[in-house]
Amino acid sequence: MDWTLEVVLVPVSDVDRAIAFYRDAVGFDLDHETTMGEMRMAQLTPRGSGCSIVVGTLPAHREMVPGSLRGLQLVVSDASKARDELISRGVDAAPIMVLDERDGGTLFSFSDPDGNTWTVQQLKVRAEKPLIPRG
Repeated sequence: MDWTLEVVLVPVSDVDRAIAFYRDAVGFDLDHETTMGEMRMAQLTPRGSGCSIVVGTLPAHREMVPGSLRGLQLVVSDASKARDELISRGVDAAPIMVLDERDGGTLFSFSDPDGNTWTVQQLKVRAEKPLIPRG
Protein backbone atom coordinates (compact mmCIF):
# COMPACT_ATOMS: atom_id res chain seq x y z
CA MET A 1 0.00 0.00 0.00
CA ASP A 2 1.34 3.46 -0.93
CA TRP A 3 1.14 6.15 1.73
CA THR A 4 1.57 9.63 0.30
CA LEU A 5 1.96 12.88 2.19
CA GLU A 6 -0.17 15.36 0.31
CA VAL A 7 -1.11 18.19 2.71
CA VAL A 8 0.65 19.94 5.58
CA LEU A 9 -1.23 22.47 7.73
CA VAL A 10 0.79 25.64 8.31
CA PRO A 11 -0.30 27.77 11.29
CA VAL A 12 -0.51 31.47 10.45
CA SER A 13 -2.00 34.54 12.11
CA ASP A 14 -3.29 36.23 8.94
CA VAL A 15 -4.63 34.08 6.10
CA ASP A 16 -4.56 36.86 3.49
CA ARG A 17 -0.96 37.75 4.33
CA ALA A 18 0.03 34.07 4.19
CA ILE A 19 -1.63 33.58 0.80
CA ALA A 20 0.16 36.64 -0.57
CA PHE A 21 3.50 35.46 0.82
CA TYR A 22 3.32 31.87 -0.40
CA ARG A 23 1.72 32.71 -3.77
CA ASP A 24 3.41 35.98 -4.70
CA ALA A 25 6.77 35.84 -2.91
CA VAL A 26 7.55 32.12 -2.77
CA GLY A 27 5.75 31.21 -6.01
CA PHE A 28 3.36 28.47 -4.88
CA ASP A 29 0.20 27.96 -6.92
CA LEU A 30 -3.05 28.84 -5.13
CA ASP A 31 -5.11 25.71 -5.81
CA HIS A 32 -8.27 26.84 -4.09
CA GLU A 33 -9.63 28.98 -1.29
CA THR A 34 -12.78 28.00 0.60
CA THR A 35 -14.89 29.64 3.28
CA MET A 36 -17.38 27.58 5.29
CA GLY A 37 -19.07 29.74 7.89
CA GLU A 38 -16.32 30.95 10.24
CA MET A 39 -13.79 28.51 8.79
CA ARG A 40 -11.53 29.48 5.94
CA MET A 41 -8.78 27.57 4.19
CA ALA A 42 -6.48 28.03 1.24
CA GLN A 43 -4.44 25.28 -0.37
CA LEU A 44 -1.18 26.21 -2.08
CA THR A 45 1.22 23.88 -3.88
CA PRO A 46 4.87 24.36 -4.84
CA ARG A 47 5.24 23.83 -8.59
CA GLY A 48 6.35 20.26 -9.27
CA SER A 49 5.25 19.00 -5.85
CA GLY A 50 2.78 16.33 -4.88
CA CYS A 51 2.36 17.89 -1.45
CA SER A 52 0.49 21.11 -0.67
CA ILE A 53 0.22 23.40 2.32
CA VAL A 54 -3.05 24.60 3.80
CA VAL A 55 -3.34 27.88 5.69
CA GLY A 56 -6.53 28.93 7.36
CA THR A 57 -8.79 28.88 10.37
CA LEU A 58 -9.77 25.22 10.51
CA PRO A 59 -10.05 23.71 14.00
CA ALA A 60 -6.62 22.03 13.65
CA HIS A 61 -5.08 25.39 12.67
CA ARG A 62 -6.47 26.99 15.81
CA GLU A 63 -4.77 24.31 17.94
CA MET A 64 -1.33 25.34 16.63
CA VAL A 65 0.59 28.52 17.44
CA PRO A 66 1.20 30.68 14.35
CA GLY A 67 4.86 30.47 13.40
CA SER A 68 5.53 27.30 15.39
CA LEU A 69 6.16 24.96 12.45
CA ARG A 70 9.83 24.11 11.94
CA GLY A 71 11.76 22.08 9.44
CA LEU A 72 9.52 22.13 6.38
CA GLN A 73 11.71 21.27 3.42
CA LEU A 74 11.59 22.15 -0.25
CA VAL A 75 13.88 20.62 -2.89
CA VAL A 76 15.21 22.43 -5.97
CA SER A 77 17.72 21.54 -8.67
CA ASP A 78 19.66 24.83 -8.28
CA ALA A 79 19.86 26.44 -4.83
CA SER A 80 21.56 29.61 -6.03
CA LYS A 81 18.93 30.26 -8.70
CA ALA A 82 16.10 29.47 -6.25
CA ARG A 83 17.55 31.76 -3.59
CA ASP A 84 18.02 34.60 -6.11
CA GLU A 85 14.40 34.17 -7.22
CA LEU A 86 13.11 34.39 -3.65
CA ILE A 87 15.25 37.43 -2.87
CA SER A 88 14.01 39.17 -6.04
CA ARG A 89 10.47 38.70 -4.70
CA GLY A 90 11.31 40.18 -1.30
CA VAL A 91 11.89 36.99 0.71
CA ASP A 92 14.67 37.25 3.31
CA ALA A 93 16.58 34.07 2.42
CA ALA A 94 19.62 33.04 4.45
CA PRO A 95 22.99 32.51 2.77
CA ILE A 96 23.63 29.17 1.09
CA MET A 97 25.44 26.60 3.22
CA VAL A 98 27.35 23.67 1.80
CA LEU A 99 27.35 20.96 4.46
CA ASP A 100 28.49 18.25 2.06
CA GLU A 101 29.82 18.54 -1.50
CA ARG A 102 27.69 15.60 -2.61
CA ASP A 103 24.28 16.22 -4.14
CA GLY A 104 21.85 17.09 -1.36
CA GLY A 105 24.37 18.82 0.90
CA THR A 106 23.69 22.39 -0.27
CA LEU A 107 20.96 24.25 1.65
CA PHE A 108 19.51 27.62 2.57
CA SER A 109 16.54 28.67 4.65
CA PHE A 110 13.80 31.26 4.94
CA SER A 111 10.81 32.00 7.17
CA ASP A 112 7.27 33.10 6.45
CA PRO A 113 5.88 36.31 8.04
CA ASP A 114 4.78 34.37 11.14
CA GLY A 115 8.14 32.62 11.62
CA ASN A 116 7.37 29.14 10.23
CA THR A 117 10.75 27.96 8.92
CA TRP A 118 11.65 26.33 5.64
CA THR A 119 14.85 24.69 4.42
CA VAL A 120 15.59 24.53 0.70
CA GLN A 121 17.80 21.62 -0.33
CA GLN A 122 19.59 21.40 -3.65
CA LEU A 123 19.32 18.07 -5.47
CA LYS A 124 20.80 18.62 -8.93
CA VAL A 125 19.37 15.26 -10.02
CA ARG A 126 15.88 16.84 -9.94
CA ALA A 127 16.76 18.73 -13.13
CA GLU A 128 16.94 15.45 -15.08
CA LYS A 129 14.71 13.29 -12.88
CA PRO A 130 11.87 15.30 -11.35
CA LEU A 131 10.07 13.64 -8.49
CA ILE A 132 6.79 14.03 -10.40
CA PRO A 133 7.32 13.50 -14.15
CA ARG A 134 6.42 16.49 -16.27
CA GLY A 135 3.96 15.58 -18.94
